[in-house]
Amino acid sequence: MSKESSREAEANPREDDEVLHRDPSYFQYYSQLQHQQNMLQDYVRTSSYHSAITLNGAALFRDRIVMDVGAGSGILSFFAAQAGAKHVHAVEASGMANKMKVILEAAKRKNAARNAYLADRITVVGSKIEDPRLLESTPKVDVIISEPIGVLLVHERMLESFVYARDKFLRPGGAMLPSSGTIHLAPISDAALWNETITKARFWQQDSFYGVDLNPYFAPAFDEFFSAPVVGCFSPTTLIGDSVQCEVDFHTVTLAGLKEFVIPIDWQIKYTGLMHGVAGWFDLAFVPPASSLHPGTKSSTVYMSTSPSSPATHWQQVRLLLKQPLAVNAGQVIRGQVSMKVNDQRSYDMEARIIALDEEEAATLTEEGLGLLLDSQKSRTRSALWYLHEQTYNYAYTGEPLEPAKPENANLYLPVESLLAESIAPAQRLPSTSHASLVSSVQGVADSLTDFIVTSSSNQDPNAMQY
Repeated sequence: MSKESSREAEANPREDDEVLHRDPSYFQYYSQLQHQQNMLQDYVRTSSYHSAITLNGAALFRDRIVMDVGAGSGILSFFAAQAGAKHVHAVEASGMANKMKVILEAAKRKNAARNAYLADRITVVGSKIEDPRLLESTPKVDVIISEPIGVLLVHERMLESFVYARDKFLRPGGAMLPSSGTIHLAPISDAALWNETITKARFWQQDSFYGVDLNPYFAPAFDEFFSAPVVGCFSPTTLIGDSVQCEVDFHTVTLAGLKEFVIPIDWQIKYTGLMHGVAGWFDLAFVPPASSLHPGTKSSTVYMSTSPSSPATHWQQVRLLLKQPLAVNAGQVIRGQVSMKVNDQRSYDMEARIIALDEEEAATLTEEGLGLLLDSQKSRTRSALWYLHEQTYNYAYTGEPLEPAKPENANLYLPVESLLAESIAPAQRLPSTSHASLVSSVQGVADSLTDFIVTSSSNQDPNAMQY
């Protein structure tokens, strides 16, 4: 960078200065091979990226200049080289940058080279992508690859670096892999988790703990426990409605759009029971745009899901508990919104406002009317504030048992029509629709009161790879 540009940068602080000075502990964490290993051993994650890159070798990567943002162990850069990339710029701010150089130096050794195909094809850039000096030292690229994903897609705020790299380094018509991510939020009934959480808070209701009255601590403890997202896998049978989705297109989303956005809530409840909170997970899509492909070639599409019905990943899922459960009836509609806003902890504050509505009421309700009801109907509304960085963990779920059980054993009750439909011969059953017969079958287990399986039809692209 020239002296003039340096002075200009000092006089006009960049918006990404916030990123450049974020906590060193974050990068220290990812400089350790044990944490890189945890991610590499996630088969769903690693195999999805491997397929998305190598299957698009001829169409996208062959003879192309590639950038790997937040390269970590370098695995995506190595995949890009396998796929035929002409050169890869691996940008990594942690100490892993120096460790990556070890494997690349070994590739250059004569007679005893390991990974010889990597020799002179990868340049390690030991820097944050937002460092202004990269604008002069790093060329424009054809493809940007990255694994910038955290819990619920956006935790850790690495997506901002991914998008910054797009704005500064991607040539027009280039490709971003992954191409998009989708946040899913769904209502859950999970009495066991809610009871476990309130029990932790009630510790602070002791009148004489070694002679000390702890009750003054109870209110802040209650807020703390119920504002903490619970990370861990859970049974899909705790879901009492289909998820709403919020897609983030990495080719078009802006930095401002990542920093604050709203997810509208519109759930139709499948069971009568108690809603204890909200479940969250995400999907990733790897769909190269047609403009990025070599002429005469076709892309391969790969999708990856972290849903509770999919194989577990190191991201797992997240549950967000309500301080007070909400009583719901099958067929009711839950409306409202979850607002997402970045904080200074590399994460997000999540604020929710929801209300339970009868189906007929929901069908005619305007946005203005919804706002009035949220402000006035306290008995059927709930508000919550969750801090995505204040995560706790729960590993109680170990998979679906095999013995039959029924939803009513978990205090969840099917509509009468759905209950009777269980005994109708398959040929006589009506096809399910999004708002009619939402439950097509119930199978069972007996080891847990909350374990039963709800199956429904879904449409998938037969030509797409799904993990």
